[in-house]
Amino acid sequence: MTAPYTARCACGSVSATIRGEPLAIRLCWCRQCQQIAAGGPTTNAVFQVADIDLVGRLSTHSFPAASGNTLTQHFCPSCGAPVYGQSSARMHLASIRLGFLDVGHGLKPDTSIWTEEAPDWAVIDPALARFDRQAPPPVRQD
Repeated sequence: MTAPYTARCACGSVSATIRGEPLAIRLCWCRQCQQIAAGGPTTNAVFQVADIDLVGRLSTHSFPAASGNTLTQHFCPSCGAPVYGQSSARMHLASIRLGFLDVGHGLKPDTSIWTEEAPDWAVIDPALARFDRQAPPPVRQD
């Protein structure tokens, strides 16, 4: 599938239409992502904020990330479904959780990041690009 992508949380209170293609699709193994993903990585498609039309109310939680930036997690206050994460260093980008996207989006990870924080049992696909910590910021290919 290609843009536009549609999305909704588990209860339907938050929805989105995303007009652009993702700049990267990453599995993040940082400890904070493991905490919000029940122990595994989060799976995120990085989009330009300008391409996202979001409807509904979100709650947030912010904390200092290992990178030194402030990371803000956005989620549905009704069902708790994760919607996206955003770094203070890249406010023009949003890491949309793949689980928020509607079925049939066809997106799959191309990179694993923060692998140095992955648990011992983690299986990290050797076919993906891999970074022990943060990957370089994605750039739009126009």
